[in-house]
Amino acid sequence: MKSKISNQLYPWVLLFNWIASLTVLTMMLLTCFDVVMRFFRCPIPGIYETVGLLGAIFVSFSLANTSMTKSHIAVDFFVNKLPQNIQDVLYCLHSLVATGLFGLIAWQSVWYAMELKANGEVSPTLQISTYPFVFGVAIGCFMLCLILSAQFIDNGYALITRVKNQEG
Repeated sequence: MKSKISNQLYPWVLLFNWIASLTVLTMMLLTCFDVVMRFFRCPIPGIYETVGLLGAIFVSFSLANTSMTKSHIAVDFFVNKLPQNIQDVLYCLHSLVATGLFGLIAWQSVWYAMELKANGEVSPTLQISTYPFVFGVAIGCFMLCLILSAQFIDNGYALITRVKNQEG
């Protein structure tokens, strides 16, 4: 059962996933174009750093969808052998710890982006400001926190419901 929070976040998660998809498409097209131009001895300057900056957006914006659809790699052959109540407790703990971790990453990314902006930090070749990309990482991690929080609520509700049904 998905919570109302998960249902309300779903359109945003899809938007983030579309942005991530467009970003990886852009990375692919830029790389292919650079390879073709290298054939003509005309490489495009700054492609390496552009692809690196776009990669940060791609990864951070795809985290929420990966978590919501449970498309990540999960090694749960041990957990699946445990009773369902213990599985629910472990999933709650996982969601809670992961929310804390990615909340910390989001907070530190905002702090780092503000520091980069204050210092006027730019990329070496193209002189692109790097702080918007770090803010993008923070936004992606914050969205993941919201998804993980919703999963914590869902898993906690499932555990409480199961325990009440076993008692009654």
